[in-house]
Amino acid sequence: MLELAAELLAAHDRGRRLAVASVIAVDGSAPRALGTSMAVDDTGRVVGSISGGCVEGAVYDACIRVLETGTTEVCEFGFTDDDAFAVGLSCGGRLTVFVRELEPAGADIGLILEELRRAREGRDAGIALVLRDTGISLITAVRTPETPPANEPADPLAARIAQELTGAIHAGRTVRRRVECEGEILEAVLLVSAPPPRLIVFGAVDFSVALSNAAQLLGFRVTVCDARPVFATADRFPGADVVNRWPVDYLLSASVDERTVICVLTHDDKFDVPLIEAALALPVAYVGAMGSRLTHDRRVAKLRERGLDDKALAELHSPIGLDLGASSPEETAVSILAEVLALQSGRTGKSLRHTAGTIHRAEVM
Repeated sequence: MLELAAELLAAHDRGRRLAVASVIAVDGSAPRALGTSMAVDDTGRVVGSISGGCVEGAVYDACIRVLETGTTEVCEFGFTDDDAFAVGLSCGGRLTVFVRELEPAGADIGLILEELRRAREGRDAGIALVLRDTGISLITAVRTPETPPANEPADPLAARIAQELTGAIHAGRTVRRRVECEGEILEAVLLVSAPPPRLIVFGAVDFSVALSNAAQLLGFRVTVCDARPVFATADRFPGADVVNRWPVDYLLSASVDERTVICVLTHDDKFDVPLIEAALALPVAYVGAMGSRLTHDRRVAKLRERGLDDKALAELHSPIGLDLGASSPEETAVSILAEVLALQSGRTGKSLRHTAGTIHRAEVM
């Protein structure tokens, strides 16, 4: 839903009634991710896609029914349905889709609109769909203030869901979770929109140019830092933020989180060693350093001299990247980003033909 924020808000501002269908469960090799949404307004206009074309017709019909009846629906499509091929979902997966109207007078519409505005502005946003009892009756909860108004009693469920939603927002991932509150176990789909993750590249070398360009295609917000202004220029790194500072000084002042990727491509011990030491102390997703195995061994020895233990050094991805036979800057960029993606997804990086199980990333429960 949040990925459609601009379109949904524009339609709402025009006075259109809207039915929104969101994927609340994915099983097997379904083609789209948890939380993916599609909307239909009261003129029949469609925004978004649930399955990349597989089940759009059936979901469209469900949205029209919801607009006509005002009743929410939960629909399943996939290998358990006799008409799986009729709706086009022949990939062996299964989707569960929740369809509801964004009612102009709904009790939660103000909170939902606020989250949509946050998403449209590029800020973090979150909406939780909470499944109760039979799994068909759903309520919508969004972020709640840490301290409720004095004249309103605290809602334990809302506070618990808000806590889970905050964690999902910080991680930048839509997830489905089992939530326990006062002895009741609920299922919650936490829909999240987060600003692009950061990739900070240290060293303005040719490999950095290729990595910056490739990472931007994957949606990263890229910063390139090098103390040498003649090499670190906006012309060499279009679309990236370019910083001319001593690397460690910049890193210690930079805003990072658990999605941040740090790549050290400087090849100079006076930069690399203190920079890697500082990076490994931060709560980031990935720290990688370029260099030969000899360079890696030398750096590790110096890092040990500075007090880093095996646990800390195990978080260092060096030599950087996957074993793809990469040589050119562009190939090396693919190798590095492939390792980042594999780590983010908890995958091995092996060829799919040598693995078993689902192809797409399983959502955390």
